[in-house]
Amino acid sequence: MKASEQNLTDGTAEKDIETITGLSEIEAQKRLKTEGYNELPSQKRQNIFIIFFHVLLEPMLLLLLGAGFIYLLLGEKQDALMLLFFVFIVVGITFYQQRKTERALEALKNLSSPRALVIRDGQQKRIPGREVVREDYIILREGDRVPADAVVIFSSNLTIDESLLTGESLAVRKSEWDGKASMTQPGGDDLPFVFSGTLVVQGHGIAKVLGIGSHTEMGKIGKALQKITPEETLLKKETNWLVKNFAIGGLILCSLLIFLYGITRGDWIVGFLAGVSLSMAIIPEEFPVVLMIFMSLGAWRMSKRQVLTRNTASIEMLGAATVLCVDKTGTLTQNKMILSSLFCKNQFYDMEKNGEKPLPECFHDLLEYGYLASQRDPFDPIDKEIKNTTEKFLKNTEHIHDPWKLVREYPLSKHLLALSHVWESSDRREHVIAAKGAPEAIADLCHFTKEQIKELRIHVKEMADKGLRVLGVARSSFKEDFLPDKQHDFEFDFVGLLGFVDPVRTTVAPSLKECYTAGMRMIMITGDYPGTAQHIARQIGLKNPEEFITGSELAHISQEELGMKIKTVNIFARVVPEQKLAIVDALKANGEIVAMTGDGVNDAPALKSSHIGIAMGERGTDVARESSAIVLLNDDFSSIVQAVRLGRRIFDNLRKSVSYIFSVHVPIAGMALIPVLMGYPLVLLPAHIAFLELIIDPACSTVFEAEPEEKNIMDRPPRNLKERLFGRKNFFYSFFQGLSVLVAVIFVFFWFYQGSPVNEDYARTLSFATLVIANILLIILNLSGSRSLIKTFSTKNKAFWFVMIGALLSLVLILIIPPIRDLFHFSPIALSDFVIAAFVGFVAVVWFKVIDLFKRKPQIKSA
Repeated sequence: MKASEQNLTDGTAEKDIETITGLSEIEAQKRLKTEGYNELPSQKRQNIFIIFFHVLLEPMLLLLLGAGFIYLLLGEKQDALMLLFFVFIVVGITFYQQRKTERALEALKNLSSPRALVIRDGQQKRIPGREVVREDYIILREGDRVPADAVVIFSSNLTIDESLLTGESLAVRKSEWDGKASMTQPGGDDLPFVFSGTLVVQGHGIAKVLGIGSHTEMGKIGKALQKITPEETLLKKETNWLVKNFAIGGLILCSLLIFLYGITRGDWIVGFLAGVSLSMAIIPEEFPVVLMIFMSLGAWRMSKRQVLTRNTASIEMLGAATVLCVDKTGTLTQNKMILSSLFCKNQFYDMEKNGEKPLPECFHDLLEYGYLASQRDPFDPIDKEIKNTTEKFLKNTEHIHDPWKLVREYPLSKHLLALSHVWESSDRREHVIAAKGAPEAIADLCHFTKEQIKELRIHVKEMADKGLRVLGVARSSFKEDFLPDKQHDFEFDFVGLLGFVDPVRTTVAPSLKECYTAGMRMIMITGDYPGTAQHIARQIGLKNPEEFITGSELAHISQEELGMKIKTVNIFARVVPEQKLAIVDALKANGEIVAMTGDGVNDAPALKSSHIGIAMGERGTDVARESSAIVLLNDDFSSIVQAVRLGRRIFDNLRKSVSYIFSVHVPIAGMALIPVLMGYPLVLLPAHIAFLELIIDPACSTVFEAEPEEKNIMDRPPRNLKERLFGRKNFFYSFFQGLSVLVAVIFVFFWFYQGSPVNEDYARTLSFATLVIANILLIILNLSGSRSLIKTFSTKNKAFWFVMIGALLSLVLILIIPPIRDLFHFSPIALSDFVIAAFVGFVAVVWFKVIDLFKRKPQIKSA
């Protein structure tokens, strides 16, 4: 910390805050290279040999190695070498899938890094917290996590929760650095130091970074990232149940087969081979792998659509969402405040309509005091718009007071939604006070009578009904040297009203229409007036815009009454964040699956309570992000709808993949078991099943995952959460698919075997060809969904074509190249017999699509 302590002596705290330019980007990048990122040392990547060891513990590879060992005992070196070759291929595929998943998770890790607001090159910039460097100037606001250890050089009511480091339940006050104090331990009031990981609970400030990464107090406590324990989701529980039951069944059948083969034929070694083949055929080791890949790559795909998934369980929930509760500002609108209307002395002035025309004199004071009540170098969009408009219309007039000095700021609070700036005039004869805030708060400051308040509400409503956000402006003067503690102690005069319009995002209306088509409701929640909310609702096509509930009404109705009203009411206006929890609870009590957006500290309970908490990435606090399952990186409502669409696609493709896995294992297991029980020779050897796994593995984890969504994916109601991934209906449908292929393969084998051992290799070759072709067709059948088989071939899924062409080409090479053919214990076959086998495999699968077509015909006619 020595270097940091030296930095405390540069006198920065004495500088005017407005002159801070911060580090340059070039200097920041240099420090990143020399001092590293602002993060604790993470877990090292696994050694390649450790990964290889874990891969070899996979059941399928252990079985392959076991079969290879048996072949060595039998003296079949070529068979043993071929199985070893398959081991290397399977290991390669596993490495590829693991690396692909690792890259996706790494991308998500970078996106989910805590953010920081810094000043660089004189500009405010939001960056990942890991990119903060020593001597950066960070802006601290309510709800933010402090990204690094720093010294406070400016503060306004700055209070920080340091319980993460000290265990103290009460937040502590922070003071500005006096240029002398040295770095101390966290804890205690009125210290000028803030610490990484602590939470700003009130006020705002600017601090200079002293220590990053392992050189922070947080780094001293622990220099290793905590391991994330994945939540046991419904899908994971279901796949674990499937694997467990299949494994138990496979073990019983395998033991039974070895015993029967050894007893009836007296050849225990070949019996073990038969048992290994059956185990390889039955164990569906693909299930957990597929789930992991689908969830990880699904989260990565969502991030490309500006949606960060912090909890993969939310992907499972997205397709089931029935209600989307969204903020108006920034989510439905662009969060670009344009000063549209002015009201002063009972007169309205339309800024947009009058364009570049000179501003009438009576509105000059309104802009002047609105400007004085705003920040000089503003970051807030409203303050920016006030500054730009004032400088545009009042430049080079007496209403611009650049020489004036800001001596005090009375911040906005929960009890009074208004703030005041106290200025010292050039002649220093008096203090000039400018206030702005919610109209009712300004009316309170001006001590309005009931009649004045009633009249003001009429004007505010008139502006709000046009979709404007309304702020009141007041002014006062004070000649005493000692300023009062409260804004109320000044005698304010009402100046007028400022009306801002926040344009609706162009993507909202079509996205909302898509929501309704998909069977989802949208509820708008806003702190603005009902008139403003209704105006926006009509613009975007929100249903039932006439009905609304205000925050004051919400505070006085019971949860039961709210539960009844919320079935039809889609607008909640003048709502404080704490009331969102009541809305969520009422919807959940009605059996809805709720997605809730939020951006503030007080939104955290509602985000946690909802089924899918969605935090705002651009304007949201870190507390909201930590309480949420999903973060919108662009705060756009259309991204929520895209996330729902992608969530449905992921679940659909996962279901297709699981159905395929089950159906393809039925004929493989059947061919490993039935011929042996009937006294026939082994048809499928371990090498054959290993080859089939080379088709199954990439198909179920890559082809199905990359498949685009079906056209009707947003034309159906949300999925029922009680609906299983692999329910009874899917089980029987997949089982009969597999059974149909099994019957076809058995038919081909017995047809060409004809009871003669001489024909064993010939029959095995054709039955294997039938199984491979049927396997490929099963992929196409399960991919097709509601489409025809022909349309499935027009897919843009590159992985599909890679697997299809690769499988067919490999089959042809195995059948025509003698050395490879001998390794598989195959024999040369006639082209006509191959065509017959291929046709039987084709018929075994295609008739399912024909049945689907006839099932749909009555629906088409009735439509």
